[in-house]
Amino acid sequence: MPELYIDGDACPVKEEALKVALRHNMRTHLVSNQWLRVTEIPTLNRVVVTDGFDAADNWIAENIKAGDIAITSDIPLAARCLEKDATVLGPTGKPFHKEGIGMALAMRDLMSHLRDTGEVSGHNASFTKQDRSRFLSALETAVQQAKRR
Repeated sequence: MPELYIDGDACPVKEEALKVALRHNMRTHLVSNQWLRVTEIPTLNRVVVTDGFDAADNWIAENIKAGDIAITSDIPLAARCLEKDATVLGPTGKPFHKEGIGMALAMRDLMSHLRDTGEVSGHNASFTKQDRSRFLSALETAVQQAKRR
């Protein structure tokens, strides 16, 4: 049975992920730098890591296995999970793929550089109900596929 790993600190779909995990009786690891208030489910493993840089990402990358599912918007963490043959979804339901992760990392670095130099400013698009719905559908599909492996 696949396990679910949630990069919890900035994840807007924790509750949705927990609903899917409960429906499938999936072992779920909610990893964060602080205690997060979420719905309790019997298969939930709360992991509170130290405040060290990337401590939550490191815990997930060290523990995830092939066939597991990760939820994160962190592109370097997504790359590390893909290296272990895990399925990785962003909070809008968009999957990360091995074929495109290099480009995603390059774009992340470029945008960071442009923000640092003042060439680009602004913010991310707001999270919508449609994003939440797409995420639920994508996670359900990912769980079904992982269970068939």
